[in-house]
Amino acid sequence: MLLMNNLSVPEYFIADLPPGAEIRPELISDACETLKRNRERYLNKKSISRIIRALDAVASKWCEPGYRHREAALAYGPEITRFSRETLEAGLDAFFSGINSETLNSLIEQDLGHPRRLERWISEEFETTMQRKGIARGPMLITHFTAGNLPVSSFMSIITGCLVRAAQVVKCASNSSILTRLFAHSIYEEDPKLGACLEVVEWPGGSRELEEPLFAESDCITASGADETIEDIGNRLRQGTRFIGYGHRVSFAYITKAALETYDARDLAEKTAYDIAAWDQQGCLSPHVVYVERGGDATPEEFAELLAGALEQLEKIQPRGKLTERESADISVRRSFYQVRAQVLPDTLYWFSRGSTAWTVVYEANPIFQHSCLNRFIYVKGIDDLEQALHASEKIRTKTSAVGLAAAPEELEETALHLANWGVTRICPLGKMQLPPVTWRHDGRPQLADLITWTELEK
Repeated sequence: MLLMNNLSVPEYFIADLPPGAEIRPELISDACETLKRNRERYLNKKSISRIIRALDAVASKWCEPGYRHREAALAYGPEITRFSRETLEAGLDAFFSGINSETLNSLIEQDLGHPRRLERWISEEFETTMQRKGIARGPMLITHFTAGNLPVSSFMSIITGCLVRAAQVVKCASNSSILTRLFAHSIYEEDPKLGACLEVVEWPGGSRELEEPLFAESDCITASGADETIEDIGNRLRQGTRFIGYGHRVSFAYITKAALETYDARDLAEKTAYDIAAWDQQGCLSPHVVYVERGGDATPEEFAELLAGALEQLEKIQPRGKLTERESADISVRRSFYQVRAQVLPDTLYWFSRGSTAWTVVYEANPIFQHSCLNRFIYVKGIDDLEQALHASEKIRTKTSAVGLAAAPEELEETALHLANWGVTRICPLGKMQLPPVTWRHDGRPQLADLITWTELEK
């Protein structure tokens, strides 16, 4: 039994082994073989509706104050993830409140066209006319290489793997598996047979000897992380292995002058502040820059000041987590740079949290996109129109994950279409950037359809 904060957790997974336990490649190979057998014995015969009911029940429990795995996550999570308890709690609540039978069924229907496509031959109307039926099959074994910055990313990987009835190994970075393990334990307790098709492992990156069995045994591998990591994993695949990689992505917010005339600027600032504070700006959906059109009821400089006030208030109820010395130094160095710059350039302004690096707002007239150093450090830039903003963001054109958009109703679709044609794959309201729906097509790709293989029956 593994003891975590007076919570006894059975050693169901390799990551549950006590510190110092030797992990050898043979152990990983045996685990993969066991997972495959369990999939054939349990998971391949389980209806999708039963899997969905189990996931619905697990998500409901995670939303309940006092649920032991949730409480363990909130007790131990801040120290390991370095998110504050309040930020972690808000993120977990937002994620699990969106996981239920309705949304999971919607995801299957969106990606596969029919809720029972994974169980039996289905013929849609267009297939019937061609005397054809189809069935979808998930991989036998998926290995997920997780980035470790956002726990809900690994949660969603596990959920999608369950929905396609695949056995799964979740490879976590060293000392980052606790939340993934707690989620996996909650699945095991709700449905032991579903949990028996799941494995969680962790070790330092670059342990190729331990990773080789995963590459040898998996017929599908997913990975999130730096572009270099994605490239390295892609180069190591055996022939026939499906690979789905999510590399480095960034996001930004855009506010039109018509939006500032239609909506309250203070309210827009509060919504933007939430997008910045959620997960301490660590995810690919976190904004680095807020573009604000000139000519509205509030100037870009005034919006920046409102945003600073909103971040200051949010810090009181959802404080930022602890930083490493290097992260703190990065913020301090950037602050010093803009303090000096503001003395000689009147179009540079700044607002800093007092006595800490908790939040930073920098206003610049220069529209060129800049990468934030994260941890609630945000740039606000005044621009004339969307075309100027997109031209200034050309260097991230293929790396943009989402745009948080505030636009008046009459211009919303036209503005969004312009962004879509530029290459943006997700456009959402301010305040929702870190709250993608379950049916979100991650980086423009279907979550389930990317995992499955089709078989067609022609009459």
